Amino acid sequence: MNEAGKIEVEEVSAVTPPPKARVEDVRETFERKRDYLDGFLSQKPANLPAGEPGGATYDAIIDALKEIYDPEIPVNIYDLGLIYNVEVTNDGHAVVTMTLTTPHCPVAESMPGEVELRVGAVPGVGHAEVNLVWDPPWDPQKMSDEARLELGML
Repeated sequence: MNEAGKIEVEEVSAVTPPPKARVEDVRETFERKRDYLDGFLSQKPANLPAGEPGGATYDAIIDALKEIYDPEIPVNIYDLGLIYNVEVTNDGHAVVTMTLTTPHCPVAESMPGEVELRVGAVPGVGHAEVNLVWDPPWDPQKMSDEARLELGML
């Protein structure tokens, strides 16, 4: 627009196209730096001890715990957040620290025994021990997202 507030229109017959970028032109001036992911992606996974998270025995114990369901809630005890800790020693001793939803839970006497039997049946576990604790107390915030979705809490 000009100062008088009028619009001026200019007609053109052709516009010169911008130059196209060619890879060959850039290679001469651009030095590709080493990709930091090359070394990372070429590494083989480290052999984890069987009892460490990600190890075969540890993962098998977690899978066994996911097969135990609370009789009043249709979600497994691992996703409910009842399992606080799993430790596995190199000689196959497994210690599971867990809680229940309430001390007055109807399965308070039988659930730790079932956990001990299931964990003891995992290949690579020689002895299983279950520690039932009440501190910290269980609350719904300890549940996994899958459990909350199953119970309609999401």
